[in-house]
Amino acid sequence: MTAHHGTFDEALERLHSTGPEFHGYLSNHGPMAVEALIHHGQGRGVHRWLDAYSAQLEDVPGAREPLTDANWRQALGDPLRVTDWTDHFARAVAERPWRAVLAEWWPRLLPGLAGAATHPAIRVGHIVRTLLTGEETEPRRAELAHALGYWAARHTPLPVVPTPGGTTAPDEALDALPRIADQRTSALGGLAQLPGTPGWRTAAEAVRAPRDPDDARAQLTALVQAATHRYAAHGHGEEIMLVHAATAPNAVLRTLPALPRALWAPSFTVAWAASAALTSVYGTADALPALRTGPVTPEEVFRRAAEHGDAHAIKLTDTALDVASWTPDGDDRALTAALRALELIEPGV
Repeated sequence: MTAHHGTFDEALERLHSTGPEFHGYLSNHGPMAVEALIHHGQGRGVHRWLDAYSAQLEDVPGAREPLTDANWRQALGDPLRVTDWTDHFARAVAERPWRAVLAEWWPRLLPGLAGAATHPAIRVGHIVRTLLTGEETEPRRAELAHALGYWAARHTPLPVVPTPGGTTAPDEALDALPRIADQRTSALGGLAQLPGTPGWRTAAEAVRAPRDPDDARAQLTALVQAATHRYAAHGHGEEIMLVHAATAPNAVLRTLPALPRALWAPSFTVAWAASAALTSVYGTADALPALRTGPVTPEEVFRRAAEHGDAHAIKLTDTALDVASWTPDGDDRALTAALRALELIEPGV
């Protein structure tokens, strides 16, 4: 990130003149993809990528009414108030340390992790990674305000939130989840089917509950690894949406170091619920044949993702490289998942 820290700030300033969504419901992936590109040494191509990507973006929506301690609850989950929310968080991070703002609002926003297909929380995870490891510049604090504002505006609780209480590891628990009856539906329509899906709550609650904060982090790490590995064989169920089964919990994992430890276990619970829900809504029992890739390095895989250009493929590859880094000798299954995304997802800009 160091060599291109100026590029990142410039890109954020460009992106902050655009709204968090376009075409009515599609999320603006610019800040997330740009952060990943720079993090993995592809900063030289950022402005060229952004030139093409930003052509589809829209202006920032107009503000409506300032948010206060007295009225913010009424605005939670109202997408029409997204600029009000961004302005609110911009004032907050200007007046207080960003970690204090995040710690205050995380437990308020966490139950709505599923909002906008988890994109707002993923956006938070990307900027928190940079804030934790790099300089705290004005554009980066502003990006946190935009990300938190988007999350608040799209705050959407799941219709059923399972409470982990079994003995099953995340990989086995994901495999055991039943699928919804009608997968030819919208994201919200799919989530609405979860309460009526026989055995879903029981299967989701079979995952082991964390014993303490450190165990919560370990469980979250295992979940990210499991969801990433699973994409290699099952990503074709819905090649875009199943990306988030891995990238959403990874965003939460990246944010843990900035949060009080008391919030780590609740964060695992909600991240597990979101990943499990996406797996049931979009997953498939049929596995793809193994992808034969030959020897490949993480750097080569990410270079291919940058050339591919699609924001979702870039972000899954970013998460896959995290997973690969957790194993001393690397993780071929994680890198294969990234290459599978490049195969399944249409190339982008």
